[in-house]
Amino acid sequence: MYVSLLPGGGMARRLRIEFEGALYHVMSRGNYRSPIFEEPGAKAAFLRCLLQASERAGWVLHAFVIMSNHYHIALGTPRGNLSAGMQWLQSTFATRFNRFRAENGHVFHGRYKALLVESVSELAKVCHYIHLNPVRAGLTPVERLGLYRYSSYALGRVRKYDGPRIEVETFLSGAGGLANTSAGWRSYGQYLSWLAAADAEQKRLRFEAMSRGWVIGSADFRRDMAASARAKLGSPQHARAETRDAKHALWESLCSRMLERLGKKYDEAKKEKKSAAWKIAVAAQMKSCCTVKNPWLADRLHMGDPDGVSRYVGELAKGQRPSASFLIKKITDIRV
Repeated sequence: MYVSLLPGGGMARRLRIEFEGALYHVMSRGNYRSPIFEEPGAKAAFLRCLLQASERAGWVLHAFVIMSNHYHIALGTPRGNLSAGMQWLQSTFATRFNRFRAENGHVFHGRYKALLVESVSELAKVCHYIHLNPVRAGLTPVERLGLYRYSSYALGRVRKYDGPRIEVETFLSGAGGLANTSAGWRSYGQYLSWLAAADAEQKRLRFEAMSRGWVIGSADFRRDMAASARAKLGSPQHARAETRDAKHALWESLCSRMLERLGKKYDEAKKEKKSAAWKIAVAAQMKSCCTVKNPWLADRLHMGDPDGVSRYVGELAKGQRPSASFLIKKITDIRV
């Protein structure tokens, strides 16, 4: 388990606990509470970033909603990499957002908030809370909730959806053992309609605590997590070093497998040009399946400036690097 503290003084700091298989309710607001997602294009852009981050980090996405000035996500981290994935998600969206608007500065208000969730059954309650956010905010009546496009409730209902998997079974099962079928979705819609008006049930599910504190779960779970955190906090620098080394080892393993598949070696990278097709192919595939950083790729593959890595991969995505497009097909199956 990895434990870190948010910046701040004394007891005001909040715990950030990471371990393989952890479950979270994650949220963040626009800077100065500004309506960063007011336009549909901004919501769509963030949704693309979220799905990309989920795939790159290997997250299990259970639910999400994108509001006008904030978002909520319910997710699992099989690799114990919440911080790395969230850093990529928020920084990538901020870069794209500022580039589109020709602006600079912070898009989100401080760091995201992540509440550790005890179990899948508790996470199902979080999912219901997330799905009803547009109703509570007055953005849509509950009868039209399925038409609010930027939510896992709307996207999960699309039978032809082709993208990173959303674990809809979590909230369907948590609403009375419903199945992922047309009938199950109809029943879930009816459940949300009932829940939206059932104040007593919302209180029983502890909706008022879904965005507070740092843990969602039983008193025993809260006590166990706090005890584990205190033990780990004896040497936070050591914990951070272990996490960093583990990430670099993963990147090294992936990169080596891709080079071997292409018949290349690290020594050759020093001799060939920065924009060699095989380097671009490896960089693009690495970026698609893990949270590797551009400086690491630039250094390991001798691709020059880290910004050059982004430029080459961007050109590949636009179809401007046909040789790299041909090579990447040989390594698309190599993933974490």
